[in-house]
Amino acid sequence: MTNHIDLTFTGLLNHNKQNFSQNKALGFDNERMMTYAEMHKHIESVQQKLINLGVKPGDKVALFSNNAPNWGIAYFSVVSMGAVIVPILPDLQSEEIKNILEHSEAKAIFASEKLKDKLDKACDYLPETVITIDNFKVEKGESKPVELSLPDIHEDDLAAIIYTSGATGKSKGVMLTHKNLVTNAIQGHNVQPINEDDRFLSVLPLSHAYENTLGLLLPVLYGASVTYLRKPPTAAILMPALKRVQPTMMLTVPMIIEKVVRNKVFARFEKGGFITMLYQFLPLRKLIHYLAGKIIKSAFGGQLKFFGIGGARLDKKVERFLLDAKFPYAIGYGLTETAPLSAGCNPDNTKLRSIGPAVKWVQLKISNGQDGGNPGEVLIKGPNVMKGYYKNPELTQEVFTDDNYFRTGDLGALNVKGRLYLKGRSKNMIVGANGENIYPEDIETVINNYAYVIESVVIERKGKLIALVHFNRQEIEEKVNHLREDIQTLVDKKMDELTSELHDFVNARVRKNARLQAIVVQNYEFEKTATHKIKRFMYQ
Repeated sequence: MTNHIDLTFTGLLNHNKQNFSQNKALGFDNERMMTYAEMHKHIESVQQKLINLGVKPGDKVALFSNNAPNWGIAYFSVVSMGAVIVPILPDLQSEEIKNILEHSEAKAIFASEKLKDKLDKACDYLPETVITIDNFKVEKGESKPVELSLPDIHEDDLAAIIYTSGATGKSKGVMLTHKNLVTNAIQGHNVQPINEDDRFLSVLPLSHAYENTLGLLLPVLYGASVTYLRKPPTAAILMPALKRVQPTMMLTVPMIIEKVVRNKVFARFEKGGFITMLYQFLPLRKLIHYLAGKIIKSAFGGQLKFFGIGGARLDKKVERFLLDAKFPYAIGYGLTETAPLSAGCNPDNTKLRSIGPAVKWVQLKISNGQDGGNPGEVLIKGPNVMKGYYKNPELTQEVFTDDNYFRTGDLGALNVKGRLYLKGRSKNMIVGANGENIYPEDIETVINNYAYVIESVVIERKGKLIALVHFNRQEIEEKVNHLREDIQTLVDKKMDELTSELHDFVNARVRKNARLQAIVVQNYEFEKTATHKIKRFMYQ
């Protein structure tokens, strides 16, 4: 596949050491960045510590921390010595953490000081070795001096077990090899070339395959720098960081850019008056979007070349704005099981509602859906596809076809140019009374574009379509705050009115068989995965 990079973590790190040692590597915003030469020294030091503690090739080592430069050091130390990394999402509940540690049989764990209490509460059982990732201090474990000696690593050796974030309610350990992960970093570079002058700003959890491969392995492989935030990426933290870092590359989920566009653009031009009237005129709307796009690009640091969006479906109205604004966005598609990137394009080739073609060395096909352009299940084959599910050969066999394609569970279609268009999850699809397929994601798109709606989930109950809708109560309170009556009574009354109006609004815009029978107000935010997909199984 490539003439100059061995498809292992040893090969990846050697390539970096030979070409980019003096480059800026990893660091926190507004703090000194370590160089790659320093990173390699830290990796060697941590590997010596692990070997002294008895960690051997093939042992499972958990990693439980928020994003930080030391996250990458711990990750590379483990995998390049032949052990297997088990990243754990920082926001998982205690029982989930315990299940992962026990199921993976982790021999050691790196944990941050901030999460130590959560870890202690989660586990009656802790791995025999515990290391604080902030300073690599050994908190638990017996150390005996051993000479540092690293084994030969092969591309098909297991590198990581990444537990899926549970959007379907069943967390599975995805086994990814060295070849899976390093190949996918190269595939990412093939979609959007990266060079040593590029600057990544990391805002998604490194424990997730999306940020892990494309936000860490990819920049390290090609000598770019990665900056992390010490606090969650709220507007107050993110906006100053964007000005300082001036990133050229960012990976995000739809929720981040949707919030920015709705608050900065739509809120200004869709609330009545002369400007709103002008905004309805298509040529003027495109001009307004273009000018607003310049402001948003400046707010993101002014140097963005690539703004990757993945993990969930981007709102169509927001995407239309991004296209008109010439914002450098691109949508990627993949799953943890595909390391993750399987299809996508760069901003120069973005098309509305399209993912893009398969990435290099990947084959896509649609099961049972080619005739008449009907959607079918997306199937994937390629060197980035997982080895299988850890300790679950039955499920592994179930998700592969006889000709070794991975069954994604996503519904989509390919056009004549090979571009992928997604329709939704096959498990979410609802079969109507007349046998027609109903895609709840399509109805949710209509709902989410209604005033004051934050998010929604459309489900079937007793043969009827029901929408669970989460309104922006704070915005409604601001709307009625000038009135002298009891504010809570007014807000409740306004929400009742909006619910009724929304019901009519949606049913006037969807097919007859997709009309809603009822709308139920969801008073709290929906539970979500690490990539902000709603955990739909909790609301069925």
